[in-house]
Amino acid sequence: MRERRPFDLESYVRRTRTGPCFICEFLKGNPNHHHHMLYEDDLAVVFLARAPNGEGRQLVQAPGYTLVVPREHREGATHDFTLAEYLRLQTVVYHVAEALRQELPTERVYILSLGSDQGNSHVHWHVVSLPPGVPYDEQQFHFLMAEHGVVELTREEMTDLTARLRERLKRTLVMNQDQP
Repeated sequence: MRERRPFDLESYVRRTRTGPCFICEFLKGNPNHHHHMLYEDDLAVVFLARAPNGEGRQLVQAPGYTLVVPREHREGATHDFTLAEYLRLQTVVYHVAEALRQELPTERVYILSLGSDQGNSHVHWHVVSLPPGVPYDEQQFHFLMAEHGVVELTREEMTDLTARLRERLKRTLVMNQDQP
């Protein structure tokens, strides 16, 4: 496991509460909100999460930390979707989790939806691979919380990880395309 570095949580909270929706900005192509895309269809987009910073570094909470988002700005995790749309999104979440589990050393995959009407309101699902060997008291919510630090990946590592996960996800989706 890589060494964690401090994260400027105060700036992050300020940005999420006062700035534009980072997901909508990413989907519009705003270079200040660039993320590495893994998959997209007419309903969902999947990308690697990264911590915002002004230095162009690739700071992540964990390698492969992935977000699954609806293409449209929706805020309710269930009530803003038809059942069919929700099930399609959860099918994508499932395939992302399997791609992470197959591509990265994984003790467990965490899946959760976070956000708030007060910040990060565009609903999204976090899909995160917990690597083996993380002490129990540093797992679960502790592992997911940026205030416990972030890790830095080189651009090359991020590009390589993106290509591997994109290919793994493509294979996982193709293998299961005839299943509901």
